[in-house]
Amino acid sequence: MALARAGVWLLLLLVWELAWRWGLPQYILGPLEILKHFFAALGSQELYGHIGASLARSLPGFAVGAVLGIALGLAAGVGRAFDRMLSPAIFLTYPVPKIVMLPVFMLWFGIGDLSKVLIIALACFYPVFINAYYGARSTQKILVWSALNMGAGQGEIFRRVVVPSAAPQIFAGLRVSLALSFIVMFAAEMINARSGLGQLIRVAENSLRFDLMYVSLVTIAILGFAGDSLLRLARQRALAWQGEPA
Repeated sequence: MALARAGVWLLLLLVWELAWRWGLPQYILGPLEILKHFFAALGSQELYGHIGASLARSLPGFAVGAVLGIALGLAAGVGRAFDRMLSPAIFLTYPVPKIVMLPVFMLWFGIGDLSKVLIIALACFYPVFINAYYGARSTQKILVWSALNMGAGQGEIFRRVVVPSAAPQIFAGLRVSLALSFIVMFAAEMINARSGLGQLIRVAENSLRFDLMYVSLVTIAILGFAGDSLLRLARQRALAWQGEPA
């Protein structure tokens, strides 16, 4: 199966490369050309500066949104008062694209990095909250009753029954939120930023530097894949008792 997947990808890349050599528009570079520019950019300090600026916005935003989403999602999932207070507002505002709030955040918090970090945190909050909420609510009642019969208190039931039961869905929400952190970061930097991979793409577009555009896209893809791989590793270690997901 792995060889078949690799063969499909190699075939697609080969077709892409041949099509580029046979005369695709100049704004569509071939895979080998993109790799050449990418490795050339790795030797430049400029790319690392943009990577650092982007990560300094996306990772704190992801962390803040994830922590709040887990805490409030679990609280709403187990407490009726929290559920009635939080859930209507959160489920009502969830469909609204969060990037449209960036101008408002810029008015409230300034045009610096704080407004970008907060808009990323807002986008990351919702998937984690929803997954933690439904993960807590899906806890089997028989497990709670069994813990009560063995003398466990409410705090112990929350730590040892509810949280482990909700953990698989929480990690699913974290993976979605991590991807959103890069997407919203990218959009925010394209709108208003002096550094970052999104700003690099905007500059490359204005100057018709298509090589820089592809270098930025490849870099974002690699960073996103690396972050998702770390989350999957953390999931495997934290949920070793559950085994591999299907």
